[in-house]
Amino acid sequence: MRDLSKLARSSGALAMVAVDQREALRGMFAAHQSAPVPDSQLTQFKVDVARELTPHASALLVDQEFGIDAIVDQNAMAPTAGLIAAADLLIGPAGGAATDTAVDSQVDPVRMKAIGAAGLKFLVLWRKDESPQARLDLVNQFKAYCDKVDLPSIIEIIVKAPKNSEVPFDREAQIIEAATEARTWKPDLYKAEVPFHGEADLNQIERNASLISEAIQGPWVVLSNGVKQPNFAAAVKACCKGGASGFLAGRAVWADIVGAPDIPKALQDISIPRLKELAAIVDEYAKPWSSW
Repeated sequence: MRDLSKLARSSGALAMVAVDQREALRGMFAAHQSAPVPDSQLTQFKVDVARELTPHASALLVDQEFGIDAIVDQNAMAPTAGLIAAADLLIGPAGGAATDTAVDSQVDPVRMKAIGAAGLKFLVLWRKDESPQARLDLVNQFKAYCDKVDLPSIIEIIVKAPKNSEVPFDREAQIIEAATEARTWKPDLYKAEVPFHGEADLNQIERNASLISEAIQGPWVVLSNGVKQPNFAAAVKACCKGGASGFLAGRAVWADIVGAPDIPKALQDISIPRLKELAAIVDEYAKPWSSW
């Protein structure tokens, strides 16, 4: 397992912000304005997030397409936060969520490390009726990027309904099944969905988080996609009590300030307090990444 200390707090917990959304972020801005959303607007938002939030985060995940170069060029990152580069190509409609992923051949891991990346991330959309071998082939392509420059591999799984409607979709069971499969990939850090979207009894969320811990048998964090913002902090606490090492989340931290007239001020007034609360939770309850 590679060293994750550049992505962690002094407690060993991980309090990381994601701003690697691409067309989905364009769609979020489009919901607040009648004018088209140019690439430059997405880039400025990512720079603002980096500048305002990384003093309070242990790491920032960002994409090459709209963000990483501007953030580095403008020195927007706090020196205390690690930089994670997204190595996934998100395939999907303009202004919409990804429907598939591939390893992005335009992302050069050597260049990413040279500009300061301390980890690389890849998203897998996991469907029970699709080939585990195809997923393994994708992951191996990604891990070759990581091996080339000796950077930690961060693998995220979002479980999707099967394309074959005759195959049953049990999201909670398949989150565990996906983590069991991901264990064989040996990621340096695993990124999983919050059980029950954070809406079940917290004891049940903690129990299912324990099942993820048992399945992956390595450091893992939760993402916030699909979790209502008011539920996220309690869900993070429950998942950490179940063995998670923290979070790598975007929407629960900043989604509702998209479209604000003054983005930096909204980040300061709304997102920073949330991030500080989450950081305190993981400091107290998360399993340090190094204890695996």
